[in-house]
Amino acid sequence: MIDDFVASADALDRVEDALRKAAAEEVMPRFRQLGADEITQKDGPHDLVTVADQRAELHLERNLTALLPGSVLVGEEGTHADPGRLAALRGDAPVWIVDPVDGTRQFVRGEPGFCMLVALAHRGEVLVSWTYLPAKDLMAVARRGGGAHLVGGEELHAGVPEPGHELDVAVSHHDFTTDAEKRALARLDVPGVRARPCGSAGHDYLSVARGEIDAVAFSWEKPWDHAAGLLLVAEAGGASGTVAGEPFRVAGGNALPFTAARDAETARHILALLAGPGRGVPGTAL
Repeated sequence: MIDDFVASADALDRVEDALRKAAAEEVMPRFRQLGADEITQKDGPHDLVTVADQRAELHLERNLTALLPGSVLVGEEGTHADPGRLAALRGDAPVWIVDPVDGTRQFVRGEPGFCMLVALAHRGEVLVSWTYLPAKDLMAVARRGGGAHLVGGEELHAGVPEPGHELDVAVSHHDFTTDAEKRALARLDVPGVRARPCGSAGHDYLSVARGEIDAVAFSWEKPWDHAAGLLLVAEAGGASGTVAGEPFRVAGGNALPFTAARDAETARHILALLAGPGRGVPGTAL
């Protein structure tokens, strides 16, 4: 059943429609219109959640699971309330992995660079993904083995950095990193690499897939932040991996940090820097 769903252009179009509808009904009416009582903190002053995040996730859960009977949803907000939901990523049911508003701080500030992220996974493998920037009316879709494209636009090809080009790398924002993670990411502070903080993971993955930046390097593994983007980069011709030289697993248990880059050589270079002097990246298969 899952194979038939993924192979059906009509089914995938209905997912796109559900995503656009959630944005139109729950997210965009609140963009630059949020009241103070519609914004709260989760795990600290930088970890915000809004009414738009919560209602959009409920909207998507209702509609996406109806499109694929027997599927379940693992989303950022539902999992915050019930961490046990993550167990579904190791189960047999198809799983919708959802970040209803990726880049909530940007959304709260009224900046357009936030995303809505949806990925469909089965038994740990991401099969299709949608990256939607509603404030920019931009939607990117990737299907495993089927490439990546902008809806109504071009096929996505990450390409390779120009020789001698300073690598532009988006990294975990310092507000969300531990001291140990900061030390690991600081290894990218070398000639030939220009690292800057990530605002929205989904937005930066899309930038890698479009060849606008060269790589991302992240120190956390929450699946809703990465599932859609990793498939998008892969299907645009890019490469990814962890400092253990392994593919990133959406079900967790990854060696961190990890990277996704425009090409395999760039990914190897970033991983070697992140691993530290003399450590290398064992068994990297990119």
